Amino acid sequence: MSKNFNYGVIGSSGRLGTEVVSLFSEKGNSLVFSFDIDGEMKEDKPDVLIDCSLPDVLPKTFKYIEEFNVPLVIATTGLKESDFEALRKLSEKVPVIQSYNYSVGIQVLLKLAGEAKEILKDWDVEISETHHRFKKDKPSGTAKMIEGLFEGKNVNVSSLRLGNIAGDHTISFGGLGEILSITHRATSRRTFAEGILISSEYALSKNNGFYSFTDVLFNKEK
Repeated sequence: MSKNFNYGVIGSSGRLGTEVVSLFSEKGNSLVFSFDIDGEMKEDKPDVLIDCSLPDVLPKTFKYIEEFNVPLVIATTGLKESDFEALRKLSEKVPVIQSYNYSVGIQVLLKLAGEAKEILKDWDVEISETHHRFKKDKPSGTAKMIEGLFEGKNVNVSSLRLGNIAGDHTISFGGLGEILSITHRATSRRTFAEGILISSEYALSKNNGFYSFTDVLFNKEK
């Protein structure tokens, strides 16, 4: 989609929200709505709404989607199963794209890890992740995405919260004579904003439906 669009951001003053606004505006799109701890700004109706906030703001997000009737791209972590049920219900009316991580590299890591687990069935598996000291959920949503590849298998997840690290994730497979590790390191939050931009353009091409970032990147016909 080459046409510029109006967009809104919930959590616009946060770390990711600020990066989204910077990138989207750099690409010629117009911020016409925002909501954060400082209140609401509304200049026009957005074509798509992006949620970079916290789970307790979700009712507010649903209210705005009902008001604007536009696609939702949600990057909120720490969601409960009841939140997912509500998002799936919402997706019957508008396109909803949900991911805990909008990095292209993480999507490749998930693919590689999925292939490795099929080959290394009897190997031990450990996941480790490190984020900045201000991150509230632990383990991270991304670590849970990786862990979800191993349903039914006991996989330990180690979490560190240090400094201003944007996000490091490693999955390690251990045999009785070798170890294979796959690591992804985010060096800037811009990578997440770029994924959200791709997802926003994807959502604007749909009528409704519940999608993941995996769908956006690899299942374009869906």
